[in-house]
Amino acid sequence: MSIQARRERERAERQQLIVTAARELAESEGWDAVTTRRLAEEIEYSQPVLYSHFKGKDAIMVAVALEGFADLAVELRAARTAETDPRQALAAVGAAYAMFGERRPALYDAMFTHVIDLRFGSAETPPALREAFGEFLEAVRPLVRDDDLETLTETFWSGLHGLLTLMRNGRLRRDHHEQRLALLLSRFSG
Repeated sequence: MSIQARRERERAERQQLIVTAARELAESEGWDAVTTRRLAEEIEYSQPVLYSHFKGKDAIMVAVALEGFADLAVELRAARTAETDPRQALAAVGAAYAMFGERRPALYDAMFTHVIDLRFGSAETPPALREAFGEFLEAVRPLVRDDDLETLTETFWSGLHGLLTLMRNGRLRRDHHEQRLALLLSRFSG
């Protein structure tokens, strides 16, 4: 292995260490606890090392969100492909999305509620975002009638996101979450 290849590998490993530490810290203590000073302490590197990888906390959050979208795409794909009936596949995707948000609240917040520089539906949309949205598209595709597929998919995703976000923030009764999710899925795929 060349010296250059080793340096690139070590750099990638440090970057992954930073992202992993940020994810873990955010999940255990919230995003307010994720600071460059705290991350430097967690990974036992200086703050300038962090800044050699990321411009700041927002850039770290973008990296965390990108990993989250890749994870979400895998989970949605597994849920969708486990079902043969299109309505059951849509329900499985909806349930997987809701469970993802519940299991990983800080990651979900980085992906969907914090203001970060990631754009959907544009030429600059990163592949991980496209893949996650693509799983929603494939779940909705068999149920499209006269509607535009992407618009219908955005509406479905918005409904799921709204239910999950409102419930997580205490705006909706937690004990009725499953009932609301079932109602959305049945009305949407009806």
